[in-house]
Amino acid sequence: MTDTPTPNKRRKFIKNAAAFGVAGATAGLGIRAMAEEGKAPAVVTGKKVWRMSMTWPKVLPGLGTGAVRLAERITNMSEGQLEVKVYGANELVPALGVFDACAEGSLEMAHAAPYYWLSKNRSFAFFCAVPGGMTEQEQNGWLYYGGGLKLMHELYGEFGLVSFPAGNTGTQMGGWFKNPLHSLDDIKGLKMRIPGIAGEIISKLGGNPQNIPGGELYTSLQQGVIDALEWVGPWNDQALGFHRIAKNYYGPGFHEGGPTLELMINKKAFDDLTPSLKRLVKGACAMENILMGAEYYANNVKAFAELQAMPDLNIATYPEDIQNAVFKMAKEVAADTANLGDINKRIYDSWSHFRKNAMAMSRVTEFGFMQGRYNANT
Repeated sequence: MTDTPTPNKRRKFIKNAAAFGVAGATAGLGIRAMAEEGKAPAVVTGKKVWRMSMTWPKVLPGLGTGAVRLAERITNMSEGQLEVKVYGANELVPALGVFDACAEGSLEMAHAAPYYWLSKNRSFAFFCAVPGGMTEQEQNGWLYYGGGLKLMHELYGEFGLVSFPAGNTGTQMGGWFKNPLHSLDDIKGLKMRIPGIAGEIISKLGGNPQNIPGGELYTSLQQGVIDALEWVGPWNDQALGFHRIAKNYYGPGFHEGGPTLELMINKKAFDDLTPSLKRLVKGACAMENILMGAEYYANNVKAFAELQAMPDLNIATYPEDIQNAVFKMAKEVAADTANLGDINKRIYDSWSHFRKNAMAMSRVTEFGFMQGRYNANT
């Protein structure tokens, strides 16, 4: 971000972002509507025309704009042999209807976050982020060279899909709170927008988690529907103007240390591609996976500096007892997934083994370096 958005700009952004959270019950209607309109996967004399829908608006900085960039890259690199047309959330199918649409073949591809599909299989979360999980660098190491991608393809294959890492937001912030946090007792009764497995952890600690669409977050916080919320990080958070209402900004985001985004593709459609186009799609995804993470980091650094310069904001780390409680409970929740089935156990075993070794190394490498740099104030 370059400037703190004006109220008019913020309202326009929120209006555009409102599509993010609309999904659920209307998913089937969107898929049927596509079939009724005869929108079958298109092939045009010597080239393929694919449609990519996403779970966020096209205008959403980072998530949406990165997905658009990925589609343009595939189209350009293939010299139009594989043209990808982009649709934002709810333009073609409901936001969270993209999984079923891709699986059924009424949509060729979608840009999303794997942990949205927990109702299909709880272990999808490991290919995005689980609370207390891995950083972006650790996640990429496991996926590309630690066996994670093979397991990812196996799980998605059960649903007639293939998926590739295609973006990352980096380590997120913990959230915005109207009142400061002093201890674990402050979580009790707290109405906080925090969905998924992280919401389950907050609930176990006595909080009241809420799952509210992105476009409704500002007004929900403003009107007292919630006391706190987590979204992404400084870049996206500043754009939505949460700092105007909640004056306490806490980190780290224990729930998402390095969430991987995906390009999800109908497996039959992918298998029908030529070998060169398959390699092109894989390479384009890997490129976006790196670029989006770098873009988020650069913009988060800038936005964080601007937020830090605001005298009325309290930017701090979570109290120690809160951190200890959420990370301990996160470990237990992740381990529980191993009991759900053979594929779940193999995913958890692979992930937890890599995570354990990464933590042992980072203590004297990345973490050690950062701690030394911080202590020396250089």
